[in-house]
Amino acid sequence: MISGMDHRGTHLPTTEAAVAALRALADEYALEIEVTHDIGADQTSRRSAAGVGVTTDPNGSLPHEAYVELGGRPRVDVRLFPDDDALITVDGVECPDIARDDVPAFLRALYDGHAWVKVRRFPPGNYLMVPLPGDRVHKEFILVGLSPWLSGRGG
Repeated sequence: MISGMDHRGTHLPTTEAAVAALRALADEYALEIEVTHDIGADQTSRRSAAGVGVTTDPNGSLPHEAYVELGGRPRVDVRLFPDDDALITVDGVECPDIARDDVPAFLRALYDGHAWVKVRRFPPGNYLMVPLPGDRVHKEFILVGLSPWLSGRGG
């Protein structure tokens, strides 16, 4: 338990708490995990205009971003931003603007087999559909070809 949060992601107040939740999830699903941390306004991807040698935000905080690679299938990368959101990439499909609190549920849906690919016949297109708590579904257009894992989830 970190910062009053359990590993299921009820509330992930910091990037470090989110990383801890992802480590617990990787242990639960027996996945390899590799984490890279970027700390400081001059290091994080969304603060490239911070200037040389400027490490804190204007409010004095030290922004913390993490990049997480999870082993197994599907191939999943997670970039946790300091702004309480994440970019999750699933077999080449980028799913931006995922709330940090939804990241564990998003990954559980993938690994538990609840995510699917919606196939639209006309106009042709494929969408990755990932159920989230509260009867929500994240829908992401698939620009890349379907990997074997994505093809196995077609409907």
